[in-house]
Amino acid sequence: MFLFLVSCSKNNVNNNNPFLPNYSFDTGNAINMSLPQFSNLQFPGNYIIMGSNYGINGFVVYNSGISYTVFELTDPNHTLQICSKLTVQGVIATCGCEDGNSYDILTGQGQEGTNGQYLLKPYFVDVNGNIIRVYNN
Repeated sequence: MFLFLVSCSKNNVNNNNPFLPNYSFDTGNAINMSLPQFSNLQFPGNYIIMGSNYGINGFVVYNSGISYTVFELTDPNHTLQICSKLTVQGVIATCGCEDGNSYDILTGQGQEGTNGQYLLKPYFVDVNGNIIRVYNN
């Protein structure tokens, strides 16, 4: 149930984080799972990364098997810097800053040893057939 709420509810997306600006965007029908570059999203456990023309440093879309989770790829516990961009390996997103904060892309929660109070910033997601629409507005 938590995954569904994180990935779909507008009540769970807020910008009370002083480190992350709240940019509006909408992917429309850009993420079409019929296209080869997005086809792996049809299967649980897979993810894709969309570039920095969406959000701050882009976002990751993860298929949990129950729903899709979408999170900003910027460390929510740093001021914006080059090193605060997150890289994804498996289900963990890690920042390149000295502290090496890392987060679970399924829940947005920080891993053990992560400094700061903020979770990953979630974005809204709608799925209609093969189209995944991600937006923040």
